[in-house]
Amino acid sequence: MSGSRQKGLQEGNPNNLGATYDDSGVNFAVFSAHAKAVEVCLFDEDGTRETDRIRLPEYTDHVFHGWIPDLKPGQLYGYRVHGPYEPDEGHRFNPNKLLLDPYARAFHGDLKWDPSLFGYELDSPDKDLSFSTADSAAFVPKAIIIDPTPQHFDHPDTPWTDTVIYEMHVKGYTRQNSAVPEKLRGTYAGLSDPKLLKNIRDMGVTAVEFLPVQSFVNSKFLADKGLRNYWGYNTIGFFAPESHYAAEPDNAAQEFRALVRACHEAGLEVILDVVYNHTAEGNELGPTLSFRGLDNVSYYRLMPDSKRHYINETGTGNTFSLTHLNCIRFVADSLRYWVKEMGVDGFRFDLGTILAREEDGFHNDATFLRVCRQDPVLSHVKLIAEPWDVGPGGYQVGNFPPGWAEWNDTFRDTVRDFWRGEAKSGALAPRLLASPDRFNHSGRQTWASVNFVTAHDGFTLMDCVSYNERHNDANGEDGKDGSPDNRSFNYGVEGPTEDPDINATRWRQCRNMLSTLLLSQGTPMLLAGDEFGRTQQGNNNAYCQDSEISWLNWEIGKEGAQLQSFVRRLTGLRRRYPILRRGRFLTEAYNKELDVQELTWLTAGSNQMMPEDWGHDQCFGLMIDGRSQRSGIMRRGSDATVLLVFNGWKDAVPFILPETGEGRWKLLLDTNQPDAGSEIEKEVFDQKHEYTVTGRSLLLLELICREAGECA
Repeated sequence: MSGSRQKGLQEGNPNNLGATYDDSGVNFAVFSAHAKAVEVCLFDEDGTRETDRIRLPEYTDHVFHGWIPDLKPGQLYGYRVHGPYEPDEGHRFNPNKLLLDPYARAFHGDLKWDPSLFGYELDSPDKDLSFSTADSAAFVPKAIIIDPTPQHFDHPDTPWTDTVIYEMHVKGYTRQNSAVPEKLRGTYAGLSDPKLLKNIRDMGVTAVEFLPVQSFVNSKFLADKGLRNYWGYNTIGFFAPESHYAAEPDNAAQEFRALVRACHEAGLEVILDVVYNHTAEGNELGPTLSFRGLDNVSYYRLMPDSKRHYINETGTGNTFSLTHLNCIRFVADSLRYWVKEMGVDGFRFDLGTILAREEDGFHNDATFLRVCRQDPVLSHVKLIAEPWDVGPGGYQVGNFPPGWAEWNDTFRDTVRDFWRGEAKSGALAPRLLASPDRFNHSGRQTWASVNFVTAHDGFTLMDCVSYNERHNDANGEDGKDGSPDNRSFNYGVEGPTEDPDINATRWRQCRNMLSTLLLSQGTPMLLAGDEFGRTQQGNNNAYCQDSEISWLNWEIGKEGAQLQSFVRRLTGLRRRYPILRRGRFLTEAYNKELDVQELTWLTAGSNQMMPEDWGHDQCFGLMIDGRSQRSGIMRRGSDATVLLVFNGWKDAVPFILPETGEGRWKLLLDTNQPDAGSEIEKEVFDQKHEYTVTGRSLLLLELICREAGECA
């Protein structure tokens, strides 16, 4: 240690973990319940030469801490941690490995795969029971000390019932967009373009959901094949924006904040897909990059009878220990940082069941979930769970507590099956109502069901109607990766075709599924590019395709532009008719006090559906009475009454428009008339009119009155 720093070294404090700058120096605080000592290693401006090494002098409540004078923002650093190397007891301390600060706000440089990254000798017959003395500093990124400038953000605060989510990839969205300056394509700065964000907002979207942007690692498995982790579900820096998405990598945090502010100015909320279920360190044979070398026993869930090995309920090799108090604190600190200092409006939790796992399995009142519910920051942002993992009892759709929304894959599977002719009306009906069989409990509302037909994982919408099988050869795993369960149909030809009838069916099926998504109760989530028919050429697991396979192709053609306009009309109808996005679950029960039946299910003959109809009818109607009560107050609503008609048959079906007393039916949407736009509303029909519903198509109609008050 330099003499001036030794002279000025102080005890510091253990309260704020990480490196905290205070104008005259930096306080370092590092959690480890089992280490013997922690050293701060300082590096020159390009991160290649270690310039100083300071042992933190104090240890308080499992936190090593100290204040080092004369350090400034921009200083590069890492940690070396001393302690027992006893894999059979779960301890893997190795001071030869430079460790990333879990609380680092930014990183300089890239991870370079090298044997020195591993805590053991790779060629030893004892594998991870051996001990590596090779220094890893030359091959790991260095943390950057930043100036903690207070931040302010003007959050849109969009109500859940008005929310339309758009799942997108920061890089892939602009990488091939010629409207973005070439040097900014694929970056936070490129996506910040006001015109681009306005186009997203004009599509009816209220929230963008970014695939992981927290700093992540490209796995050795992919690097050895010349591929790259594109999705980003391999996090190592939970406070630091991924620098590869920045036009200026060392300024990634500033660029990301500017993107968030640009989204807010455009009226868009920002939701982050976050990965707190595992880290990039893998299983016992993985590298020692951060958590493993800081305190393996505390940060990871280990096998109770074999602490050398990791519990793997994530399918990635390790599982973060969210039953450990410090891990819970770490994740909560990280989430609060992204809200308060980076401006985000919500989170989607990858493999969210992990968050609620206690020692004996899933609990919807697990400690971490309760922490979020009571937190003064986190309780006011959007929290979305992917409600499954690969562990025992991992599938928990509908079982998260009040305050949480959840991805509803039952909606996805049923909608795909209905439109390809593999599911009947009885299966689709509850999905149209926000799946009350799963979500209508504990005072939860319809928005808790995040409905989607496609997501980053799996086929795009166009590929759902173009391929029967996955085509993942580019992934380098003999085409065997990715799920074989696609619930797709190619309508006669695998992949692209010049057949006009097949293409017409495919585009109409896209409109059918988008209409079902955006006209159902619940919170709709649209996958970026589906609005113009994007394809991944049949690849249903493009996690490693940082290439044209994944990047959005903006040469969308006539049909793509037509579908974009259709989606804008759908979202416009959703905004215009609040009855399509009620917070309260609608029911079929007759309300005697209000003289209203909220829902009526209809056969094609305009009769009420009977139990025997649900198992075979592929053409049916759903009439929603706009007078149904909006809340718990026993009072009639004043919304429009609408009729949705679904024809899953391949052939046309005559549908008799229902009698409701007075009024006529105005056509708002017919998926067989993609060009009609608002002109379609000139078509008005009498009650009991027989409307021919094209095979595989959907209608939306509104009950209108001849005279004011006539339909009341």
